[in-house]
Amino acid sequence: MAEFVGALDQGTTSTRFIIFDHDGQVVAIDQREHRQIFPRAGWVEHDPVEIWSNAASVIEGCLSKASLRRHDLVAIGITNQRETTVLWDAVTGVPVANAVVWQDTRTSTLTERLGADGGTDRFRKRTGLPPATYFSGPKVKWLLDEHGLGDRALRGEILFGTIDSWLVWNLTGGEHLTDTTNASRTMLMDLADRNWDADLCLEIGVPSAMLPRIVDSVGPIAECQGVLDGVGLMTILGDQQAALFGQVCFRPGEAKSTYGTGNFMLMNTGTDPVTSAAGLLTTVAYTGEGLDPTYALEGSVAVSGSLVQWLRDNLGLISEAAEIESMARTVEDNGDVYFVPAFSGLFAPYWRPDARGAIVGLTRFSNKGHIARAALEATAFQTREVADAMVSDSGVPLTEMRVDGGMTANNLLMQFQADLLDIDVVMPSIVETTAVGAAYGAGLAAGFWESQDELVGLWRESQRWSSGMDSGTRERLMNRWKQAVERSFNWAE
Repeated sequence: MAEFVGALDQGTTSTRFIIFDHDGQVVAIDQREHRQIFPRAGWVEHDPVEIWSNAASVIEGCLSKASLRRHDLVAIGITNQRETTVLWDAVTGVPVANAVVWQDTRTSTLTERLGADGGTDRFRKRTGLPPATYFSGPKVKWLLDEHGLGDRALRGEILFGTIDSWLVWNLTGGEHLTDTTNASRTMLMDLADRNWDADLCLEIGVPSAMLPRIVDSVGPIAECQGVLDGVGLMTILGDQQAALFGQVCFRPGEAKSTYGTGNFMLMNTGTDPVTSAAGLLTTVAYTGEGLDPTYALEGSVAVSGSLVQWLRDNLGLISEAAEIESMARTVEDNGDVYFVPAFSGLFAPYWRPDARGAIVGLTRFSNKGHIARAALEATAFQTREVADAMVSDSGVPLTEMRVDGGMTANNLLMQFQADLLDIDVVMPSIVETTAVGAAYGAGLAAGFWESQDELVGLWRESQRWSSGMDSGTRERLMNRWKQAVERSFNWAE
């Protein structure tokens, strides 16, 4: 009898396959990074063929490490970087170009046009999203125009998918589908009925013939072929929704924040979508058989962990990402230095594509410790702004924040985050919560776990940070941060 669940976790910088047992514990992990391609300023691409090759490799590698065969898996789930856009030939399955990544800003002219004359409110009302370079629909239009594929797309000869769709196509031998969480990030799906909106597709210029079929997040969904032949694909969840599921935030008002390449905070708002008046996104949290359709408010921060990578790779300030904390601890505070990492503009709650990165407050007193500390604090400042917007929109005060992602290993950052939020920040014993969420969804759909209540019982706390900052200091720091943010505006044309 199969006793394990697998999760294929395809992220912005790497792809992992993780196997979990019935207690929700990690049995084995295999991981591979993929190239980050920057053809010009503001453009970010991935090679879809490389991503699929890595996915197949880590599946085989993880099974080998665990001394398991594919049929030892009761089911698998997929979780993926959202919004990243792939177009491929419907017959050959060959991508027509590199994937355009969620961070990419090349569609700024189109999104500005879509947002004009009341467009922003119209898109928000129907999709929960403002027109922005972040989302998939405009990326599809750009790729069609750039490669002269409009007529072929109308005939269904060119297919569109976010990374989940691309993985499913290859895992199943040609199933073309996506789930409600990923579809809700395209600017093409109506939040109310969770179907493609024909009018918005026409307005953006995305032919319906190239769109994948939308299915529930928690399956059953399809049966795998090839590397996982015969194994049931039981769930698909966009990475941030998967983290919400993995943090077992199943009740309205429960929230999590994931500190990865970017930083993403989601709050469960229950069965009704909440329209944001404070610059947040309304998104599908999850849907599935036997589950009430559930929505979330989301605050998206484009640059968090990738700022540390930038300090390492572009400036050579550190040689390993882990060194950032020790360097930041060489100074007592930020020395009034603030780092606004608007490399791709600013996401929530500002939505300013014209913003660009800025380090402000430098004097002869400033040193690399201050810059390192300011880089870490930037993530916490941005999260505090998102949290304030979330409380304003929902009317529900935050009592604690569940956190996950690679940057939770940084104690200085987590303590500063608790100080700024003035609530407890809590980390689970298993921090791989995107993969956990995909595994939980797959296991739930397969009957491996019986209920969401059983999943709640698997969650364990490993560390907690409590605020130790006085209110005056907290608000002074936030005011200075907001001044720094304003300095980043109106830079890009």
